[in-house]
Amino acid sequence: MSGIEGIGWPAAPRTVSRPAAKSGFVVPHASAGAEQAAAAAATHATSLASVLTLQEMGGETVQDREARRHGQDMLAAMAELQRALLGGDGGEAALRRLADLADAVPAATDPRLAALLSAVVLRARVELARRQR
Repeated sequence: MSGIEGIGWPAAPRTVSRPAAKSGFVVPHASAGAEQAAAAAATHATSLASVLTLQEMGGETVQDREARRHGQDMLAAMAELQRALLGGDGGEAALRRLADLADAVPAATDPRLAALLSAVVLRARVELARRQR
C-alpha cells in the first residue's frame, strides 16, 4: 500500500547539537519530541502571522471589495429567488433585484475574482432567461 506524502504541516527541521569549535559552547540536549513540537508550533505561528499580516495589509483593492460584495449580493438574490419559488411565490421582487444586480456588475482587478464574478453573472442571467415571460 502506498502512502500519500507531502500533505499536512511541513516537517520540523532537525537540529544537531554539537560543541562549537574552541568556544566551549554546547547546545543542551532536548528531547526529540519536545524539540519537534516546539519547531512545529513556531512554524504554525509564523504561517498564521503571515496570513494575518497579508489580510491587514489590505491586499484587496477597493474595486475588488466592491466586486466581491456585488457577487455575494447576486448569490443572495438567487437564494432569495429559490426560496420564493419553493414557497409558491412567483419571486417577482427577487427577479427584479437579480436583474438589477446582473446589469450593474463592477469590474474586478483580481483575475480569479473576475472569473468567479463572471460565472455568477452567467448563472444569474440564465435564471432570468428561464423565467422571462
